[in-house]
Amino acid sequence: MPVCCAGPGPELRVKPTTLSEWLDYQQRIHALGVDLGLERVRAVWQRMGAPAPARRVITVGGTNGKGSTVAFLEAMLAAAGLRVGSYTSPHLIHYNERIRIGGADADDAALVASFERIEFARRDIPLTYFEFGTLAALDLFARADLDVALLEVGLGGRLDAVNVVDADAVIITTVDLDHVEWLGPDRDSIGREKAGIARRDRPAIVGQSDPPDGLLEALAAHGARVERAGRDFQLERGSTGWRWQHRDGTRLQLPDPDLAAPVQYANAAAAIAALHALPLVDAVELERIASIGMQFPRAPARLQSLGGDPALIVDVGHNPQAARALAEWLDVQPGGRVHAVYGALSDKDVGGVMGALGARVAHWHLAGLEQDTPRGLPAAVLAGVLHQTLPRAPFDTHDDVRQALTAARNAARRGERILAFGSFFVASAVLAQSGS
Repeated sequence: MPVCCAGPGPELRVKPTTLSEWLDYQQRIHALGVDLGLERVRAVWQRMGAPAPARRVITVGGTNGKGSTVAFLEAMLAAAGLRVGSYTSPHLIHYNERIRIGGADADDAALVASFERIEFARRDIPLTYFEFGTLAALDLFARADLDVALLEVGLGGRLDAVNVVDADAVIITTVDLDHVEWLGPDRDSIGREKAGIARRDRPAIVGQSDPPDGLLEALAAHGARVERAGRDFQLERGSTGWRWQHRDGTRLQLPDPDLAAPVQYANAAAAIAALHALPLVDAVELERIASIGMQFPRAPARLQSLGGDPALIVDVGHNPQAARALAEWLDVQPGGRVHAVYGALSDKDVGGVMGALGARVAHWHLAGLEQDTPRGLPAAVLAGVLHQTLPRAPFDTHDDVRQALTAARNAARRGERILAFGSFFVASAVLAQSGS
């Protein structure tokens, strides 16, 4: 495998030496937070020799459920004794969370060394913060002798940086409205973008039972071997556990997933379908491996309970589809009144999120995120949308998540619940404040 020597690119005047310095540098040299396209990252990757990141690659795209699906895959593949690397984004507390090898987060030294190799290779090619991270994941995976690399799409699919790699199988978890300014105004156009990660004659798992026509048409045009939830594989929930069944007669009896929310069954089913389609594990062993994988997925801030009374629950849900999943979970969970700690970014459908939860939230503690990111909405803007969407909903406003969480804890009584959600920035702040 070709290995580049470390050296400065044209914008590098003082060489960063720590991970935080490298991350600051990456954010400075490219003004745009999002700049979709494969030309830049492909050119740099080719300069680095473009080694295969693993013997097999599974790419996971979709509007919601990507991180949970990767977590199920990672847990099942590890149970099969395979060496696995996972690339996900964004992170919650530490940047290192984005790249996991053999179940461990990448350490600072490995990331710094990789960024140095990328900087030397890119020379005059500009890269975004996300593209640096994607290349670092591919670089570190290629050096780790992996059986399987799991790549989570950051945005869309067709033009996302991870699509520089030809995946052996892809999963598209769901398609719904989000990032419409980049991906298109409806589910059909968004689905066509997400279908771009598929490859001819390779499995493409569709985890949604009602996918848009645009997704299916684009997958057919790509020549992918489509396997759809509800048609090629199905799940059936029972009083204890659930069953996964494929049209070829394969049946697995499994324990309930150790991730809250009913939607996690669909994510787990799609992950199993990918392993079955490749296949990556022996058919006889699939039930045992899948059963273990249901019990040990690592997916923080997916309806993660942080304990206490009132109970504190944190979730990264940030669009209407995710809010509907939260609503479904609340409907089947016994408990007292719900206090929401909510913050959002400017490109999100705030009214759609609030409307999906509706009267399930007894009180909204609205947190401004403008101190965390230029895309963060002030609490006053959230209050205006809430008044339009749910005119009678009680609320208060706060400058940041820390203040909102403190207010919610002071207001909530024993037996009630605090649900903190709306953005990775909200989840990160709550986890940090709670010491998790």
